[in-house]
Formats: sequence, C-alpha cells, structure tokens
Amino acid sequence: MANLPKLDLGLPSYDSLFSTEEERQEANTEKVMTIPINKIKDFEGHPFHVTMDEDMAKLIDSIKENDMLMPALVRPKPDGTYEMISGHRRKFAMSQLGRTEMNVIIRDLDDDQATILMVDSNIQRENIYPSERGYAYKMRLEAMKHQGKKVDINVDDVHVEYDKTTSNQVGWKSESAAKLGEQVGVSMNQIRRFIRLTYLVEPLQEMVDGRNENEIKIAFNPAVELSYLTESEQFDLVNAIIENQRTPSLAQCQEFKRLSHDGELTADFIEDTLSEEKPNQREKLSFQMKEIDKYFPKDYTPGKKKDLMIHLLENWAKKRSREQER
Repeated sequence: MANLPKLDLGLPSYDSLFSTEEERQEANTEKVMTIPINKIKDFEGHPFHVTMDEDMAKLIDSIKENDMLMPALVRPKPDGTYEMISGHRRKFAMSQLGRTEMNVIIRDLDDDQATILMVDSNIQRENIYPSERGYAYKMRLEAMKHQGKKVDINVDDVHVEYDKTTSNQVGWKSESAAKLGEQVGVSMNQIRRFIRLTYLVEPLQEMVDGRNENEIKIAFNPAVELSYLTESEQFDLVNAIIENQRTPSLAQCQEFKRLSHDGELTADFIEDTLSEEKPNQREKLSFQMKEIDKYFPKDYTPGKKKDLMIHLLENWAKKRSREQER
C-alpha cells in the first residue's frame, strides 16, 4: 500500500497541548552544563597561543579562589565530543588545577558562525600577539565571505599584492572595506597589514611577536614588508639575523621586498646588508649640558663647548701617544 501524505490540519502538537508556555520557553533556553574536560577539543585552527605566562598564573589563582565565574562556550560534534569556541584559557587553567570537569554552554553552530564567535570572544583581549591578530582577522573575513557578506579583501590573494614604494599603499575599495573595519573595530588598512604577518615563516612571526627565545625583536612595519619575500628568502634572512644578531631597518626591508619582486634578492645580499651597522645600532655617548656647564665660561655657546672638548681630547691623545713611545 502506498504511503499517504501527511495532512497539516493546523492542529497544535502533542507537546504544545500538554506542556505549559513556561515549560516550552525553558526547553528553548540555553543551560549551563557540566561536562568532562577531556571531551572538549580545541577549536580547529585556533590562532591564539595558550601559554603559562603571568596572565595565566593570575587566571589560575582566580579560579582556585573563586571557581570559574563564566562558563565556556562549546558546540557539539557528531562523535559525541565538543569543540571549544570560547574558553581555551579557562580550560587550560582548570586542567592545571587538576579539575576534570568544567561548566559550559552548549550551542549548535555551523563552521562560519563558530569561527566568528571564536574570534570575537578573543580579539578584545589586551595581550594578543600581532601574528595571532592577523590569523584571527583572516579566519573571520573568510567566514564572512562564506556567509555571503561582501568583503573587498580576497584572503587567498593577499600574499600577491605588491607596491614598489611600501605595502601600506596598496589600494582598497573604501566603502565596504570601511564597513567591515567597523565590525571588528579596526581600520581595513590595518586589518590587511595584520593579515600580511600570516605569510611570515614561523621564526619571523616569533620575532615580531616578541616570542623569540634569543629575545630578537622585529618591529611591526618592517615585518609587514618582509612578508612579501618568498619562504626561502625569509629563511635566508632568519639565518642572517641570528648570525649577526641584528634585524633589518624598515628601509632595508623595503629594499629586500623590491629585489624579491624583481627576482634579484640573494642570500649574499641579505648577509652583506645585515653585517653592516645600522645608524641606530651604533653606540652613542650622550650627556646633559648641565653636567658640563660648570667647566665652561657662561658666554660659551654649545658649538664653542664642542670645539673646545674636541681640541682638548686631541691634545690628550697626542700626549698619551708620546708617553707610550718612551
């Protein structure tokens, strides 16, 4: 016998007939639940480092004293586990304290919704590495694109943009770019520059983040320029930085970028450039004028004082040389 189609007579369901409005609202309300920590997996591609630093120590002490005040947010997975959306640091702190369970809110989310929530719940933290911010913006923009929202930045194509003067002059459509910037609270130009950091090799990312074990630090603007180098060129640079214990200036990074674009950047050129002293890396002697004013007549100008000091030092050097010849 063929199955007859179900008729929708507009009658209330069994549940609606035998449950109160309060019970139905209760069923739709998200609840805080306690689940085993070992059933919670980290968000796939989570861009934020969870490390045992000073802030983490404070969080552990806070949870130890006051328990976890805010539940984490997770989403259910088909295999019966959960994926963390917001609460990676709290999960780590709970594990450090030997806790095996934690309070969570379970919410059904698709991949794009989960990505946007994950980024938004972490991006406002004070201590975020520049490269973390870059990966987070990149993930969020990609999720927005999947949702059909107009995004004037093709995340896949960012790495091929080039401008011979400086990378922050690459053009963008201003109207929708500004709207997107407003959503994440940062200008579109700055978002793009942070995303550039995701094209750095890991050792250079560590340097721009201040995570390098030898405490070698690269400033943000030079790092953006270096992101246009090929992977092999970047590793040549890493070797030169470690060898010379010097980082390139912004002007040197822009020259590296230009030569890389023209296919003319070599490991020897990088090494030669880094072996030269930058003006700001030369030792300087400085003191305040008030420290030496008492040794000069009051009518002496700074220029006269300088000339006299050089003259006296020249005489001292000549006298010392004659004494050594005896």
